[in-house]
Amino acid sequence: MSILSLILALALEQFRPISSRNRFYLAFIRFANKLERGFNAGEYRNGVLAWCVAVLPLILVGTGGYWLFIYKGSVILALAWNVLFLYFTMGFRQFSHAFTGITKALKVEDLDGARTFLADWTGQSTSELTADEVAKLTIEQGVVDSYRYVFGTIFWFVALAWIAGPAGALVYRAACLLQQKWRGNEPFGAFATSILGMMDYIPVRLAAAGFAVMGDFEDAVYCWRMQAKEWADYDYGILLASGAGALGVRLGEAVHQDHTVRFRPELGTGAPACADDLPGAVGLVWRSVLLWLVVVLMLSMAQWLA
Repeated sequence: MSILSLILALALEQFRPISSRNRFYLAFIRFANKLERGFNAGEYRNGVLAWCVAVLPLILVGTGGYWLFIYKGSVILALAWNVLFLYFTMGFRQFSHAFTGITKALKVEDLDGARTFLADWTGQSTSELTADEVAKLTIEQGVVDSYRYVFGTIFWFVALAWIAGPAGALVYRAACLLQQKWRGNEPFGAFATSILGMMDYIPVRLAAAGFAVMGDFEDAVYCWRMQAKEWADYDYGILLASGAGALGVRLGEAVHQDHTVRFRPELGTGAPACADDLPGAVGLVWRSVLLWLVVVLMLSMAQWLA
């Protein structure tokens, strides 16, 4: 059921995309803000309690609905339950509209338009970026978001689907949103950050391995081993170094932002990333998703045979 749920959710999302700013996400963010105001008394345990209050109901809803349908003998409704929650927690179209808009703008040399798309997507200052810097940051953000919205969600859905239905995908998406809202608000937000870090440990490395297999394997592995640790966020460093090596381009390095030059570690090999490399980045992510689906299919077949 896992592989069919993933395929149907991805197909549905392509035909009827949902924004990352949809009303369900916004409602959960408002709830997270309310929890922060109500629970934050300046102690670590307050963050633990608030996180549990936000996430446990999602586990109960996701798991309870799934097993209710299974108990009633309605496999079709259980499948639909999985697809429904995967549709709201997973998918390319939650960020790909910005990627597509930047690609089209750079293709017609509309640098201001590309900067606007990137600024709306990332919330960063983009007014001083060159065309190549826009392309570089677009690939970086695309790799990170493809992990957050696709690979990480797939991993936790598949890992827990046999016992919790869509609860794994729900918990992972909630953990991402809570970490995003509460990070930097220590010690209250420390638990949300540590939980997401633990949840990311395995799928980040599997996603990076997928990039390596579907791209330039030797360069991807080399960049992962030698360059990832230089990045400020080590998990993102793994993803970006592997992705850059697989594509044969350079990411990181200096960018012009906030009236200064931000110097960042070099990731990848070959020439600096440019607008011509954007379609290749999309292709690498899609090939990696297909690889993951094949692996999930093989695991499902092994389970059925057992």
